[in-house]
Amino acid sequence: QVQLEESGGGLVQAGESLRLSCAASGTIFSLNSMAWYRQAPGKQRELVAIKTDGGSPNYGDSVKGRFTISRDNAKNSVYLQMNSLKPEDTAVYYCYARVRPNLSAPNRDYWGQGTQVTVSS
Repeated sequence: QVQLEESGGGLVQAGESLRLSCAASGTIFSLNSMAWYRQAPGKQRELVAIKTDGGSPNYGDSVKGRFTISRDNAKNSVYLQMNSLKPEDTAVYYCYARVRPNLSAPNRDYWGQGTQVTVSS
């Protein structure tokens, strides 16, 4: 089993910055993709940013140029630096990881419980 623990959400004003962190723990042989998704009230969950192991990051169109995803494989962690925040960035942000528990097991997808980000105008 794998657990994803998120931190760093909060309330900020438009134009300010926040940094989200997510650490994976449990039975992990390898972490393939790690990503951040978000879900605003009344909307579907959407991809914010994703980074595969050794690959280039990809971002949702609405956050390109403002958000940066990074990974620390030694710590099984992923981070999301959010700059120039806008009220429309307000949402619950979820950490996601595609994990291989051991060499012979298939990949499995895991989600964190979410952290609230609120941006006031």
